[in-house]
Amino acid sequence: MRGSPETIAVVVVTYNSARLLPDLIASLAPGLVGLHWHLTVADNASSDDTVEVLRREAPWARIVETGRNGGYAAGINAAVAVAGPHDAVLVLNPDVRLAPNCVPELLAVLRRRNAGITVPRIVRANGDFSPSLRREPTILRALGDAVLGADRVGRIGRLGEVITDRRWYARETTVDWAEGSIMLIDRACWAACGRWDESFFLYSEETEFALRARDRGFAMILAPRAEARHLEGDSATSPRLWALLTLNRVRLYRRRHRLPSAVVYWALVLLREVSRALVGNRCSRLAVKSLVSGRRLREAPGPASVHPSAAGAINVSA
Repeated sequence: MRGSPETIAVVVVTYNSARLLPDLIASLAPGLVGLHWHLTVADNASSDDTVEVLRREAPWARIVETGRNGGYAAGINAAVAVAGPHDAVLVLNPDVRLAPNCVPELLAVLRRRNAGITVPRIVRANGDFSPSLRREPTILRALGDAVLGADRVGRIGRLGEVITDRRWYARETTVDWAEGSIMLIDRACWAACGRWDESFFLYSEETEFALRARDRGFAMILAPRAEARHLEGDSATSPRLWALLTLNRVRLYRRRHRLPSAVVYWALVLLREVSRALVGNRCSRLAVKSLVSGRRLREAPGPASVHPSAAGAINVSA
């Protein structure tokens, strides 16, 4: 038995996130009630006043100024590397809002189920249900997505990667992975798995980490009584972000499978994007161009394709 409250290292990665930070910071205390915790923020060379807002709203936080926009995984790694002593790491997007008692519920499930990672039920900005749980990418699921669409096949385990059946969200559910906006990661799991893979820059890094944890015997479990609100980004409406998301899905699959299977997977993802591009979807049009570019598939997409970046040394302030 653990005789005292556990310590949570809260880790946030920011990039031009000034407007999001006051509400996030306000949600931390009620969301982590009863726990010891500390906040470390890695800022990826924001050009707005993100760092100034952090120093005003959370003067007690540790701030890592990375000096470059190295991506989400790089920011997480930089923050965890300098975070204080902790029993678990809470990875948060700046556009997440914790509901009261969220993290104690995550921690309770983490300990009771001897899990490696726990995630909460996520609702959208307006409170609507958000299907945040996922199954491992497979050829059959890529086919189902291409032919029928993710929403239609989400209730069918062999065909759907996105879990859309709400019954899965009402119980403690073991899943392959979940969206990476909020995850509580046990210290032992982090130690066994190591750093997040920075080559993905943005998207699929959480998938890769969760599958790597599962490969090492650490389960990811939904804590249904824990809730968080995710304001959500614009990957579905930004052609560049959607193209990056699509490319990284294929790159991740290739890393975990032999070339013949990866070629089939790539063809099915391409089929999906072509079918949507033909009806005028701008995001899919750019995704198609990226998928047929051998150079883009081989290289690790970097900040030049998504955000401006700057180079420099890492500076840490408390």
